[in-house]
Amino acid sequence: MHDLKLVREQPDLLRDAMRRRGALDALAPQLDRLATLEQERRALIQQVEEQKAARNASSAEVARRKKAGESADDLIAQGRTLGESIAALEARANAADDELRAILMEIPNVPLPDVPQGGEDANVVVREWGTPRAPDGVQPHWDVGAALGLFDLERGAKVSGSGFVVYRGQGARLVRALMNWFLDVHTSEHGYEEVWAPAIVNRASMTGTGQLPKFEDDAYAIRDDDLFLIPTAEVPVTNLYRDEVLDAAQLPMGFTAYTPCFRREAGSAGKDTRGIQRVHQFDKVELVRYSTAEDSAAQLELLTGHAETMLQRLGLPYRVKLLAAGDTGFSSAKTYDLEVYAPGVDKWLEVSSCSVFTDFQARRANIRYRPAPKDKPRFVHTLNGSGLAFPRVIAAILEHYQQPDGSVALPEVLHAYAGTDVLRPAEAAAAR
Repeated sequence: MHDLKLVREQPDLLRDAMRRRGALDALAPQLDRLATLEQERRALIQQVEEQKAARNASSAEVARRKKAGESADDLIAQGRTLGESIAALEARANAADDELRAILMEIPNVPLPDVPQGGEDANVVVREWGTPRAPDGVQPHWDVGAALGLFDLERGAKVSGSGFVVYRGQGARLVRALMNWFLDVHTSEHGYEEVWAPAIVNRASMTGTGQLPKFEDDAYAIRDDDLFLIPTAEVPVTNLYRDEVLDAAQLPMGFTAYTPCFRREAGSAGKDTRGIQRVHQFDKVELVRYSTAEDSAAQLELLTGHAETMLQRLGLPYRVKLLAAGDTGFSSAKTYDLEVYAPGVDKWLEVSSCSVFTDFQARRANIRYRPAPKDKPRFVHTLNGSGLAFPRVIAAILEHYQQPDGSVALPEVLHAYAGTDVLRPAEAAAAR
């Protein structure tokens, strides 16, 4: 959510930010209404203060008259009238404030100055790592996975519906191997505190990180209890310190968590619907950081580097894209996407999205810190990124490391975790 000071003192900055996102035309009526509401609210507050001062003066004069034995009936009646007027003005100010805040909840974050203007075609590849395997003769991961018995899309659809997958045998072991290895590296080497978070959260948590109210239709909801399945561990982990004030000495803070994640939009418009590229439920290890405003830019580079380390150790060629303003998520001020190359589908697949949200989420969730013992609290800056998301990493492993005999060599870092160095068709057949 935006600071009201921005709406009041820098409306052109907010409009320019929406223009850079390509959203100004759609949001212009709301921005106009924001400006009007803020003026109305401040005018009403001023009237309330003036009338309260008049009532206080009247009350003092009533007391003086009574002490002097004089009649104060006219002032007492005037005081009642002022009280009624003040109550009405306060009700109007509160209504303006409620409408103003409701509109602010629908306005996306302001992109940082170094974020390019434009949409998806304006995204910038800032660096690449590794040499992509030539796609010639490489089988897509869904064929490899079926031959090895790693996942079962048909039975996933039978038990839950389309867009769900059942991992089996070596596939299930690979999921567990990735989870344990990701968490081990992030906790033991990168300094994150591990969190085992709920997969169901309340409305306040979804609002705090920006999923609500704008994206409520995309969420899996438990309507009777007003609860939601999480789209990412970002939601419960970022909200751990909602409505709390931290000490400056605690910052920066870093958390990592494995959770299942749920999203309705999987396979929208027929995009990436084959295999496990886009499913309704998937597994992910998330990285979340809190920092000061002064340190958040460096923290974004640090977090992104942690996610990149995992891809480098897996030996998967990848690229880092700086997203343009129009392709940047609602709550984000700056985002790097990490994409691995999958030669079987001849595509770059996003496996991590690393973002800094400035104080946008912290204002919604009221997460603050106190720079010094007697200082006024400030809002933290929040950051998060996938470290990493499993399905597309698995797809990239199956395509990048597949062998002529149909087996898949696993990256060395996973050997101990997976209990094998090669996924073989014969082992899959025996397991069945």
